[in-house]
Amino acid sequence: MEYPPVVVKVWGDYACFTRPEMKVERVSYEVMTPSAARGVLEAIFWKPEFTWRVRAIHVLKPIRHFSILRNEVSVRASPRSNGIDINECHTPRHTLGLRDVTYLIEADVEVAPGVAEDPAKYRDQFRRRVERGQCFHRPYLGCREFAADFGEPDGSERAIALTDELGLMLLDIEYQEDGAHIPHFFNARLEEGVLHVPEVTFNLRPPKGGKA
Repeated sequence: MEYPPVVVKVWGDYACFTRPEMKVERVSYEVMTPSAARGVLEAIFWKPEFTWRVRAIHVLKPIRHFSILRNEVSVRASPRSNGIDINECHTPRHTLGLRDVTYLIEADVEVAPGVAEDPAKYRDQFRRRVERGQCFHRPYLGCREFAADFGEPDGSERAIALTDELGLMLLDIEYQEDGAHIPHFFNARLEEGVLHVPEVTFNLRPPKGGKA
């Protein structure tokens, strides 16, 4: 049985969906990426029995940017590094992000092979969590410091009247059994404020025991 997509409204003061071709400075895509939308959904509700498939992202507010310069560390801490000295390894990085954003995310529940449960079970659980404001961890808009609020749409939401070619955009990451992570891209187009997401045909789940 086919079900209409579930819909959730997410918003925040700031967002940054970093373009991967920018190596030093963070520059955001103009709209939320499908992988970021899936991250929001999984923060609200996730189980190993199903995967979220994002179908569309509606942009509800005009695209506005902000620019900041902040210090970040240039190395990654690890158990073998014995800690890091932020006074020695900090570096200024510029971020060109988005401000005052609101989106509607449309997505489907796709149960894993061998799972007999009806997708309606997980859809209903998701809706109840959204209604109550429950989440496994606070959703964020591209960067963890840019927290997102979420709730049920009230029916009055309308996408912005903007049609534009956005260029190559990250669709999602394919996880292979050997542990390799392969990024997939698509030619993104905003049509009357709606980003329609192509069908994902690759594996979105890390191998058993692996990490995203």
